Amino acid sequence: MIQTITKLQNSKYRRLFDIVLIFVGTLCMSAPVKLIYEPMKMVMGGFGGFAIVIKYFAEGFGLDIPVWFSNAVLNIPVFIIALIVLGKDFVAKTFLGAVTFAVWLYVIPTYDICGGDYLLAIAVGGLLDGVGIGLIFLTNSTSGGTDMVSAILHKFLKHYSVPSILFGVDGLIVVLGAFVLGFRNAMYGILTIYVLTKISDTMLEGVKFAKLVYIISDEYEKIAKLIMSEMDRGVTAISARGMYTNKDKSMLFCVVGKKEIVKLKEIAVVTDPKALIIVSDVREAFGEGFIEYKHDSAVK
Repeated sequence: MIQTITKLQNSKYRRLFDIVLIFVGTLCMSAPVKLIYEPMKMVMGGFGGFAIVIKYFAEGFGLDIPVWFSNAVLNIPVFIIALIVLGKDFVAKTFLGAVTFAVWLYVIPTYDICGGDYLLAIAVGGLLDGVGIGLIFLTNSTSGGTDMVSAILHKFLKHYSVPSILFGVDGLIVVLGAFVLGFRNAMYGILTIYVLTKISDTMLEGVKFAKLVYIISDEYEKIAKLIMSEMDRGVTAISARGMYTNKDKSMLFCVVGKKEIVKLKEIAVVTDPKALIIVSDVREAFGEGFIEYKHDSAVK
């Protein structure tokens, strides 16, 4: 899926496709707010979560403040400050995301689709929210809110990274929400944030579908030949030096599919029982035998 999106973004329809991604992404982000978080009083980060806190805090004073309204009002001063501090180029990329997010919050009715089941809310809410955030980040923009607040604060707190500042801002919202909506609801919100973060990271970094293997062995030539002949996989020999023996040797480097790792380890161990085998996950692998990547942009 990510490869398809990347290919379309590199085409002549990139700007149109980015707009579509922003519309779909903000829909995926706003749906959980109206259909899960708001009716179940779950405390979330971002201006959407802060708007939920404001809504239920205001109800204690007999006021009805819609979530979409609070979200829009909170974004106005942030955009003005961002225009001054960060410049119009940054604000222009985020403006569409912020507007469509607020519109979706206005259009979607408030309804509890999980029936009060908090575990289901964490799973569904985290999935939809994570996909939405991932789609928007693929366009190199955001939906405004605390993301933009963090970018502004980073200009004055350069010794802190933007993600660190964002964690602190969203954490403050969760703490405030815990006082208004209760500690239990805040904990469920934190679990949902964890799920959506994992989902969005997976969308941006790719699914772990391959394995990277390093093999250190005196029989590296035999092992390499068997891997190439029996598995039809390429192998690279990297020059290395054993610091204990102070001898030069070659280390094999190979990327294989998850289902092939057992066969590769069997080849290495049978050929040399003393071989050192190191296996790690690979997020994405482009090239022959894996994903074919075609870059159609004008950059040569």
